Amino acid sequence: MNSNDPGDLPDVQAEPVRAPAAASAPAAPSDTALVAQLARAYLDDRRRERRWRIFFRLAWLLVALTVLALGYSQRAATNAQTGPHTALIDVRGEIAVDAEASAENLLSALRNAFEDAGAQAVVLRINSPGGSPVQAGIINEEIRRLKELHKKKVYAVVEEVCASGAYYIAVAADEIYVDKASIVGSIGVLMDSFGFTGLMDKLGIERRLLTAGEHKGFLDPFSPQSETEKAYAKAMLDQIHQQFISVVKEGRGNRLKPEPQLFSGLFWNGEQAVALGLVDHFGTLDYVAREVVKAEEVIDYTPRENVAERLVKRFGAAIGSGAVQALRSAGSLR
Repeated sequence: MNSNDPGDLPDVQAEPVRAPAAASAPAAPSDTALVAQLARAYLDDRRRERRWRIFFRLAWLLVALTVLALGYSQRAATNAQTGPHTALIDVRGEIAVDAEASAENLLSALRNAFEDAGAQAVVLRINSPGGSPVQAGIINEEIRRLKELHKKKVYAVVEEVCASGAYYIAVAADEIYVDKASIVGSIGVLMDSFGFTGLMDKLGIERRLLTAGEHKGFLDPFSPQSETEKAYAKAMLDQIHQQFISVVKEGRGNRLKPEPQLFSGLFWNGEQAVALGLVDHFGTLDYVAREVVKAEEVIDYTPRENVAERLVKRFGAAIGSGAVQALRSAGSLR
């Protein structure tokens, strides 16, 4: 058989050419898978919120127990201090309702000091420019009451400044000690404000003040000053000034020297104050405790922000920051 014979060739059938298959796109998630994903996110969110709630409760419980423990330990330490000592109370800064030297704070300290059998005397260490005559008056009266009740001496020791309301408190003491350069006095009363009527006229601003009551807008800084109201305020200040003068005279008695400017609101250095009878002697806290009270150990009864209070404030700030982060995370999940 001849191999070149076309009749001997095998039949060849051509296969159709197929185009390469295109890359298949990822299958979209089914509705069931999407629901499951959302459910898992919701459960994670709820678990996170539950963990934060548990954490907050445990954290605040720990803080509360810490505060109670520290408060109890401090009270126990105070009660244990029954040996002879000089009781110290600091009168620092402005004398006002919400200040460190408020009547509420100082009265509790005074009572604790007077009631302690080991306290031989009470020393007021003063460094204050004054403040509220009401607060100063409350403290002055309570010092005099406790002195009479417990038969204990009270000494005031001035550091830098003892002026106005601070001096109002100091005159309740049996004796006042100062440094030669201390500032003492300012026996007077003031009421200050501003007047903006001229500026308002220049700027074309109209003040619209409606009141029910003739003097309800008393001394309004945006309205013209009334001579009648000015006289009324001056009379009121004069009356409070006379109350101040009476308290000073009662506390200092015949130790005060005749001086026309004594109650004018002027202030003097310590050396001048001794000469005028506003104070008694030169001396420091240590000197008074050692040489006058004869109890060199000094125990401070002044209310202070304790460790527990500082811990609560700092911990509260940290908890607040953590809560914000948690809420932000929860919000992003939703």
